[in-house]
Amino acid sequence: MSLKPRKVDFDTTWCVLLETVKSVITCAKVNRTTWNDRFSYPFVIFDVYALCVACPEPLSDRLYVETKQFLENHVQELYQNVIQHGDESYLSQYHKYWEEYSRGSSFLNLLYGYLNTTFIKKQKYSEADLSYGGFSVESADQKLEIGELALDTWKRFMVEPLKDPIVKLLLADIKNDRMSSTVHQTVLHGVINSFVNVEEYKKKHPLQLYEEVFEAPFKLETGDFYRVEAAKLKDECNCSEFMEKVIIKLDNEDFRSRKFLHPSSYSKVTHECQQRMVADHLQFLHGECREMVRVEKRKDLSNMYQLLKPIHGGLGVLIQEIETHIKNTGLEAVKNLKGDNIPGQFVESILEVHGKYTELIKVVFHADQQFVGALDKACAAAINYKQNPRHGCKSPELLSRYCDNLLKKSSKGISENELDDKLANCITVFKYLDDKDVFQRFYSKMLAKRLIYTQSASMDAEEAMINKLKQACGYEFTNKLHRMFTDMNISTGLNNDFSDFLKKQNVSELGVNFSISVLQAGAWPIGQSNLPTFAIPQELEKSVRMFETFYSGKFSGRKLTWLHSFCNGELKFNHLKRPYFVSMGTFHMAILLLFNSSDSLKLSDIMEHTKLSEAELKKQLQTLTETKIVVLEDDASLDSALTLNLNYNNKLDEDRKMYLQAAIVRIMKARKILKHTMLIQEVISQARARFSPNIPMIKKCIEALIDKQYLERTSNSTDEYSYVA
Repeated sequence: MSLKPRKVDFDTTWCVLLETVKSVITCAKVNRTTWNDRFSYPFVIFDVYALCVACPEPLSDRLYVETKQFLENHVQELYQNVIQHGDESYLSQYHKYWEEYSRGSSFLNLLYGYLNTTFIKKQKYSEADLSYGGFSVESADQKLEIGELALDTWKRFMVEPLKDPIVKLLLADIKNDRMSSTVHQTVLHGVINSFVNVEEYKKKHPLQLYEEVFEAPFKLETGDFYRVEAAKLKDECNCSEFMEKVIIKLDNEDFRSRKFLHPSSYSKVTHECQQRMVADHLQFLHGECREMVRVEKRKDLSNMYQLLKPIHGGLGVLIQEIETHIKNTGLEAVKNLKGDNIPGQFVESILEVHGKYTELIKVVFHADQQFVGALDKACAAAINYKQNPRHGCKSPELLSRYCDNLLKKSSKGISENELDDKLANCITVFKYLDDKDVFQRFYSKMLAKRLIYTQSASMDAEEAMINKLKQACGYEFTNKLHRMFTDMNISTGLNNDFSDFLKKQNVSELGVNFSISVLQAGAWPIGQSNLPTFAIPQELEKSVRMFETFYSGKFSGRKLTWLHSFCNGELKFNHLKRPYFVSMGTFHMAILLLFNSSDSLKLSDIMEHTKLSEAELKKQLQTLTETKIVVLEDDASLDSALTLNLNYNNKLDEDRKMYLQAAIVRIMKARKILKHTMLIQEVISQARARFSPNIPMIKKCIEALIDKQYLERTSNSTDEYSYVA
C-alpha cells in the first residue's frame, strides 16, 4: 500500500473510518482483518494518513471537524441514556459510561496519531507563547489533540449538565459511608476522579474543575457534618472520651479521603475536620490541660498533643502548663535541702526531675522541640532560683562542690564509667546555670586545692571534666584550668631536674623528702597580697635554698614567691606509745618541730622562732589544740605555755573499733556459728569499702564482744564462735 499523496474521496473514506472510530470509542471489538487490511500500515493509521496528505488539498481540517461532531453526538447520546435511568442510577450509569469512554478516548488518540502530530501540534501555541508572547488567541480557541478533544467533549456535554445532581448524590453516599452504611466504593471513587481525569491534559490548573465542582461543596458538607458531631460528643463525653473519639473520627475521615478523593484533597479535608472538631473547641480543651498535666495523665496528654499540634496556636497553653509544672516540681526538689550532703542532694534532685520529664516529653510529645524548650526554661528557673533576691544564687557553688566531691580521693566505690556518667550529668546541670562565671570561680579554687594537695582521685577524670566544660562554654572559659594542669605537669619535670641537679652538686640528701610545685601567678586563684610573715623551719632551709639556686640557674629573671600557707608536710610522732604519721600545713609543722627540744614552750617563744603574727599564730594553734596534739594553758596570751600532749590517742582508732564490732555482730547474727578464719575474712570484706583493717585490731574486737557476752566460743572448738541471742 503506497504512502504517496493521492486524491481521496473524503465521504467514502470517512464512512469507513467512522465505523472503526465508533468501535474504538465504545471499546467494541474491531475486526482484525479489516483493521490490518484497511486501516493500518507500519506505525501509521492509513485512512487518517491518507486524508491528512490528500491531493490537491489536505483534508485534515474536515477530518477534525467531523470527528469533533461525532464525539459531541456520541456524548449527548450517552447523556440521554444516563438521565433516562432516573436519579438513583445516575452514579452507576455515569460511572459505567465514563469508564468505557475514557478508555476508548485513549485508544482513539492513538488512532489519530498522525493527525495529532502533523496537524494539531504544529498549530498549537506553547504555554510560553500564551503567557509571554503577547498573542491574543485564547487557549480555548486552539484545536485539541483528539484524546484531549474527547475529554473536553465529555466535560461540556456530560459533566456540566449533570454536575449538580451527581455531586449531590456523591455527598449523600459519602455521608452514608460516615454513618457506616454500605456504598459502592468503586463507583464513588471513579466518578469523583473523573472530574480530575477529564482535565488532566491541561498544563495550567488541571484540578480546577475538580476543585470547583466537587472539592469545594465537599469541604463545606464535611465541615457541617463534623461541627454537629463535635457538639454531640462534647455534650455526651468527658474530655478524655471526647479526645479519643475525635481522634478515631479524624483517622476514619483520613482513610475515607484516601478511598475516594484525589491526593490533593487529603490535607484540605483533614484541616477542615480539625477546625470543626478541635479548633472550634479550643477553650474546652485548654481548660482541661492544667489538671491533666498536674496528675501527668500520659494517655490524655498524648491525645491532647495529637489534636492540638496541627492547630495554629493550639499548643501554647499546653506548653505553658508543662513548663509551669516542671518548674514547680524542680523548685520543690531544691528549695528546702537539708543534711550533710546538700550539693549531692541538689544535683541529684535536679537530674531526677530533668530525667523524668525528658523521658515524658520524648514518649508523650515525641520530643517536640517546643516542649524541649519548655523543659529547658523550667529547669533553668528551678536551678537559678534565689531564695533571697538580695543574695546570689547558690546553685553554681553547690554544683562545683558536687564536682569536687566526685573528683576527690575521698570519693569511694565509684567505677570509672560511673564517674564519667556523673560528670556528664554535671554538665547537664551546668548548661542551665545563669552565673557560669560564679561556678568557674568556685570550681577553679577547688581544682587548685585538689591539684596542690594531690587530692584528685583521677587526673584523667579531672582532664575529662575540663574538656566537657570546654565543649559547653568554649576554650576561653577553661583556659586557666588548662594552664593549672600544665603547671602541675611542668612541676613534675622540674622535680626530676632538681634531683639531677642535686646529684651533680654531690648533695646526697636534703634531710627531708622535698617536692615543689611552681605555679603561674595569673593562672591560679591564689592571692599574693597580705602574705603572712614566716620563718621556715631549720629542717627545710637547705631544701629551699638549693631549689632557689637550681631554679635561678635554669630560668634567669624569674622570681619565686613562696606560698607557705599552701604547703603541707608529713610528720612522724615518735613521742607516743605508738608512732603516728600526721599530715599538716607548713605553719603547724613549724610549730611542732620546735617541740623536738622541749615539751613545753611559751607562745612568745614560738612567735619569735616562726615569725608568725600573733593573730596568725593563734589561728594555727586552734587546730592543734582542738585535735589535742598540744595543750594550751589558760587563755591564748603570749605568756601562755603550750605543752605537747604525751598521752595523745587518735580517736579514729576508736571509731574503727566500734565499726568493726558492729560488723562482727551483724555477721554472727546472720550466721549463728562461724569459724575464726571465716569471720576474719568476712569482716575484712565488709570494712574494705571504708578502710583496711588490720587483723590484730579485729581480734581485739572479737575479744571485747566475748567479754560483753555478744559472742562465745563453742564447746566443740576453740577457733569457732557462736552468737549469743
